[in-house]
Amino acid sequence: MYKRIQKRLTDLRAARAGVRGACSGDEHVPEFESHRYIRLLTFNIQVGINTSSYRHYLTRSWQHFLPHRSRFENLDRIASLLSHYDVVALQECDGGSLRSAYINQVQYLAEAAGIPYWYQQLNRNLGQLAQHSNGLLSRYRPLDVTEHKLPGLIPGRGAIVARYGVEEDPLVLVMMHLSLSRSAQNKQLGMVRDLIADYRHVVLMGDMNNHAEELLTRSPLRETDLVPLPSSAHSFPSWRPEKALDHIMVSPSLDIRRSEVVSYPMSDHLPIAMDVALPKGYLETF
Repeated sequence: MYKRIQKRLTDLRAARAGVRGACSGDEHVPEFESHRYIRLLTFNIQVGINTSSYRHYLTRSWQHFLPHRSRFENLDRIASLLSHYDVVALQECDGGSLRSAYINQVQYLAEAAGIPYWYQQLNRNLGQLAQHSNGLLSRYRPLDVTEHKLPGLIPGRGAIVARYGVEEDPLVLVMMHLSLSRSAQNKQLGMVRDLIADYRHVVLMGDMNNHAEELLTRSPLRETDLVPLPSSAHSFPSWRPEKALDHIMVSPSLDIRRSEVVSYPMSDHLPIAMDVALPKGYLETF
């Protein structure tokens, strides 16, 4: 592990403060397989801090600013989970600052999990103190990936949009981390609604900081037909889940094989997983 860390310190100096988001190349990434189920996961990793009680918000708060040797062990454990999935949405990653030992955590997790494509969205640049980021990991080559800054009184929230399949009728994945306040969430979800308005096969996934019922009845998402996980899919806090803040919502056209909260308490959030497939005969009309 420590050789890997040393290699990252040598290879990833470009991830120091001041850089923009980054991504891997896609020349060696397999083509998207529209005929099979895709294993999806969303996970707020809390920059690799293992929080297992409310007191840790105080006693381990310094790890949000300074590096700690256990962070890489935590990231390796997270990567072990991620290795079982095809497309992963990550929130609360660090893109390469003092607290992460100048390691791009999105890239680190992709390489450690053996996932060939990664994309890091830098949302809040605090120089050497922090590089607040979202991340996308993918086993398949997307048609394209775009990033969007979400509106809010305090900047620093974002969404990644990845499209797969055929240009005429793609599978669209939107990965996001929403603000805490309802007013900001409504503005952000208004933007997301507009981004997905012209697509039939949509997945929204991420830390949305609210329950699905609120999001689908009292926000701009009420104008969509998205299907949520059961209201009992509680993901926060990880040591005693009582709130459903993390979600995967899908269009009714998609076939859901399985959905679950994954019991893997490596952060203050639990990950959410879902297996989905495009409708039968998806490519027959093209």
